[in-house]
Amino acid sequence: MFPLFAPANLIMVYLVGVLIVAMYYGRGPSILASVLSVGAFDFFFVPPYLTFAVADTEYLITFAVMLLVALTISSLTAQIRQQAAAAQTRERRTASLYTLSRELANTLGTDALLDAAMRHLTEVFDGQPVLLLPDKHDEHSGLIAHVPKTSRLPLQAQALDTHEQGIARWVYDNRQPAGIGTDTLPSARGLYLPLLTLQGISGVLGLYAPQPEQVLSADQRALLETFANQIALAVEHARLSDEAEHTRLAIETERLRNALLSSVSHDLRTPLASITGAVSSLLESELDPASRRELAQIAYEEAEHMNRLIGNLLDMTRLESGSLTAHKEWQPLEEVVGTAIARLEKQLGAHALKTVIPFDLPLVPLDSVLIEQVLLNLLENAIKYAPSGSSLTLSAHADQAKVTVDVADRGPGLPAGSEQRIFDKFYRAQLTSAPGIGLGLTICRGIVEAHGGHIWAENQPGGGAVFRFTLPLDGSPPAIDRESQER
Repeated sequence: MFPLFAPANLIMVYLVGVLIVAMYYGRGPSILASVLSVGAFDFFFVPPYLTFAVADTEYLITFAVMLLVALTISSLTAQIRQQAAAAQTRERRTASLYTLSRELANTLGTDALLDAAMRHLTEVFDGQPVLLLPDKHDEHSGLIAHVPKTSRLPLQAQALDTHEQGIARWVYDNRQPAGIGTDTLPSARGLYLPLLTLQGISGVLGLYAPQPEQVLSADQRALLETFANQIALAVEHARLSDEAEHTRLAIETERLRNALLSSVSHDLRTPLASITGAVSSLLESELDPASRRELAQIAYEEAEHMNRLIGNLLDMTRLESGSLTAHKEWQPLEEVVGTAIARLEKQLGAHALKTVIPFDLPLVPLDSVLIEQVLLNLLENAIKYAPSGSSLTLSAHADQAKVTVDVADRGPGLPAGSEQRIFDKFYRAQLTSAPGIGLGLTICRGIVEAHGGHIWAENQPGGGAVFRFTLPLDGSPPAIDRESQER
């Protein structure tokens, strides 16, 4: 370019070279390039050529201005490069913090929360993270370590020895960071930060360096501290949520206990009073055989009523504890229906019960004792609310997937909006003098759901209510030997 361009244009080419060096290599190489550019321009393009001597002293001003401009360009370009790198670092930190915060906010349960935190720590930092949390039942016992499921470090780095556990405990007790890179216990294998919250401290975050005595940079340390703050808030929120849930369950248990005691004390007092009165009359009076039989019948019926109440309470206890299990066997439904009707023969009284069960109804996988209890509760409920002399209907029909059983009456029906609420504990759809504590339908729902079915209620056209439940036909029924049956 020397024969074709003026020296001022050649200086511009050197400045472009300094700019390119500053963009790609930083401040030091660009300063060196600035000095070398001035030297090369003097050596090759200023008379006398191929020497550093200067014939015209005005070129000294040119050299000074060229060096100043080159140094300024290199400095500004290096600053821009550093600022761009810092902006990218901040962007990555912001993105990782946002991702961590979003996942922690959408994670339920302490274990899942710890797994999410470990995964993000492992992705962002080269070291081996570890979270140490106090025992839920005894905060004064040792800290429990939680490590990632997968690790890039050797297995021995995942286990805390006695020395490291002591350092983590010191951090937990004093609420101060310690370990490598700090002024406290710098001989530790890892760096330990307290998980501080407004309520106190929720644990300790540790990070093992991939190489011994490798210290985190200032930016990495700041990012790790920010992660620790986010994890501390999430762990504290999970702990408070667990405490709130335990408190809610305790309140609900106490409420149910009070409601149960109130209902039981009222509903058991009446049959006990009747039994006591009948038995005392039998013991203290000389009655004719007919009167004695009538009093004995009263005592028997009230004892049966109290027995059903206690049975419902025991069934409800089994449902609440989750110990109710359906032992299903393939059986004909009509046998279970017949047993239930036989047990209610006296209670039916003037009610006419119509059963509609097809002859070709398939075998059904069910627990006969439990389904019999469902039929008893539904029929007793219909008898309570249906007027004396009205008809009741018990029917069943099947399709390819299930058998549906209906228990219908011609009583007053269900109040609007109570079709689902009547299956809640202690709920009674209408004010009535009929005995009961509102558990029969709840028990029916629990038994049917234990069979994998569904139960619901609705009003009938023309008056009355119908209760329906389904029993799924899962699997294949056993083969029946028709020839043996005919013989």
